[in-house]
Amino acid sequence: MTAASQGAPGFSLSRFADTILPKLVIAPTVLACLIGFYAFIGWTAWLSFTESRLLPRYEWAGFVQYIELFGNDRWWTAMQNLAVFGGLFIFFGLLIGLVMAVLLDQKIRGEGAIRTIYLYPMALSFIVTGTAWKWILNPGLGVEKLLHDWGFTGVVFDWIINPDFAIYTVVIAGIWQSSGFVMALFLAGLRGVDDSIIKAAQMDGASLPTIYTRIIIPSLRPVFLSAFMILAHIAVKSFDLVMALTGGGPGFATDLPSIFMYQHGFTRGQLGLGAASAMMMLFTVAAVVMPFLYSELRRERRG
Repeated sequence: MTAASQGAPGFSLSRFADTILPKLVIAPTVLACLIGFYAFIGWTAWLSFTESRLLPRYEWAGFVQYIELFGNDRWWTAMQNLAVFGGLFIFFGLLIGLVMAVLLDQKIRGEGAIRTIYLYPMALSFIVTGTAWKWILNPGLGVEKLLHDWGFTGVVFDWIINPDFAIYTVVIAGIWQSSGFVMALFLAGLRGVDDSIIKAAQMDGASLPTIYTRIIIPSLRPVFLSAFMILAHIAVKSFDLVMALTGGGPGFATDLPSIFMYQHGFTRGQLGLGAASAMMMLFTVAAVVMPFLYSELRRERRG
């Protein structure tokens, strides 16, 4: 055997297993993501610039669909409802989740059982949550009827059928389902805080509220960012919860962009308009999430 043949690179099973095999294993997943996610986003974006109706049409039509979308009063009603629902849902979801996590962080008795109870709603689908809260809030079946049966006949709790308050019933149901998951995120963050920092603050005479507000909670910035992005994503794409709870009504009082997109794109033969509304939902998510991601990445680079 010559020196050239000895030095020539040959097939190595270990090298194949270390370099090529992982790429082959992950390739189908990457391909599926590229086709099932990014390719269809591109297809939807293209349809939003066409005059597609019941079936797709691929001739370029400019911004016709976006002009029609921005001139649609129902779209702006849906966006206003999203602002109310999303703002309250995210704020109270974070607040309640943080408070529950702080309480459980005190090593109370039965913590495991309580944590399971708080997390249980997240195991349910939004369809189940919406249906259950629809029964609870129904004036003829739920809380109002129960109070009337107890003798409190003057109590009126008809939010679900009141156009001025119906959107808040969606907020209540959404918070009930998601706050336990946010609690789990914050609790994991709290348990990851270095105990030596807390003990040092206690030796300096800091009270427990001061330790939480000045030391522990500010250190949970990454958890806040993660929880915020998750809740914002849930708020923008909320569809099944609203459909099961209120159906978008009464009238358009609980109409959201996701319902607008579905009804115009799939049930009313306005595929181009539905695609335009879907792209605006995507831009809404990007407008909310990207500044937070940018600030966090910038903070990490400086750190």
